[in-house]
Amino acid sequence: MSPSDVHIVELDVRTHLSKKLEPFQLIMDTVKSLQHEDVFVLHAPFKPTPLLGILKMKGYSSTSERRSSDHWVTTFVHKKNKTGAKVISAMVLSGSEVNSEPDSDEESASCKGHPEEQVVAIANIETPQAPKVILDNRGLEPPQPMMRTLAALERCKPGEVVLIHNDRVPVFLIEELNNLGCTYTVEDQADGTAKVRIEKG
Repeated sequence: MSPSDVHIVELDVRTHLSKKLEPFQLIMDTVKSLQHEDVFVLHAPFKPTPLLGILKMKGYSSTSERRSSDHWVTTFVHKKNKTGAKVISAMVLSGSEVNSEPDSDEESASCKGHPEEQVVAIANIETPQAPKVILDNRGLEPPQPMMRTLAALERCKPGEVVLIHNDRVPVFLIEELNNLGCTYTVEDQADGTAKVRIEKG
């Protein structure tokens, strides 16, 4: 078994990000075009941690390799692609700097959030027992606000709420929320920023 036995689809979003362009839709369009037997290789300037969770929900396992300070290569293999999985597994065993993302449900089991996130119950506003994740995404460059928000939603249970504060109305995120069946409300702020309340469907 060798890498030549699998069909590899590569996408490099480093140029997009260097121009401060949002590559999320491009990535998801590429994913939609994949066949189960394809291996998807993504080049980015950072490890796309939230994306790993999003594609995991779509049936993909992943391995990430840091090739330089601003170049990460992440490989996604669909769970139905047994040939691709064996090849990638062999590459991992022969390599030394590959970080495999374990197929674990520990993070998605609850709405715990990252250390920088605040998990609070807001009395008199929402159901007190319902946990909240509050994300201040202001100042972050694309696609971090979207990926950070989707990662938080992945960790939540249906009915739980994520509140985000972005520099602007997150148009691409709203499209994805519609696809995920989440309900949301957008509140424009006087300073041009936007607060979005998202309830996981």
